[in-house]
Amino acid sequence: QVQPVESGGGSVQAGGSLRLSCVASDYILSTNSMGWFRQTPGKEREGVAVIYHGSGTTSYADSVKGRFTISQDNVKNTVYLQMNSLKPEDTAMYYCAADGGRGTRLTLRPSSVSYWGQGTQVTVSS
Repeated sequence: QVQPVESGGGSVQAGGSLRLSCVASDYILSTNSMGWFRQTPGKEREGVAVIYHGSGTTSYADSVKGRFTISQDNVKNTVYLQMNSLKPEDTAMYYCAADGGRGTRLTLRPSSVSYWGQGTQVTVSS
């Protein structure tokens, strides 16, 4: 079973940057892809970015394209989300996610996720 653990959230002014990290032991052996999702109170959880381990291919929500970058370090079992040019509307709880392994793969839909981290808060002030 994969247990993602996030870190790196915090508060920043608009235009600033943050980097989120997600550690999941042996994710290369257990999953095909990992990603980041976010949620604000009263709204549905939404996909932000996904990375596929084998190819390194990435997928992004339109709202973050050109500003956010997802990457992976297979030696450290860590997935990162570099967030630049942050906007107040990026304020949310950010969750790391993993697929269920075998033939499964993440998409930007929360229904594709098998494992969730506990979340890390990102707050962007104007």
